[in-house]
Amino acid sequence: MAKAALVAIVDDDRSFRRAMTEFVESLGHTACSFPAAEDFLRSDRLSETACLICDLQMPGMDGHELQYWLQTHGYPVPVIFVTAYGGAKSRQKAFDGGAVGYFDKPFDEQGLISCIERALMPDRA
Repeated sequence: MAKAALVAIVDDDRSFRRAMTEFVESLGHTACSFPAAEDFLRSDRLSETACLICDLQMPGMDGHELQYWLQTHGYPVPVIFVTAYGGAKSRQKAFDGGAVGYFDKPFDEQGLISCIERALMPDRA
């Protein structure tokens, strides 16, 4: 049996992290969550993360900074942003930085499922 893909969730809202973890696990994936970008980067889960679901506005390093850090340090992790504080400029910055998805809270559940599945495809371009 194939090992379930690891989806990391980084969001400073504890209830959102818990709900998103349950959501991702209901799709058959393994999930781990972190309250801050710095916690994720210090974790032993970074190198095995197959997809990252991330908030934009967090104390310390924000989501855009985390996305940039991953790119510049050789971690080609597909990033999906889910945020309550978005906007057109933020959305454009995320996609310009290589994000594979961007959702405003509350998000479209089916859209997020499709985005996660695309992000985890082995031949994703």
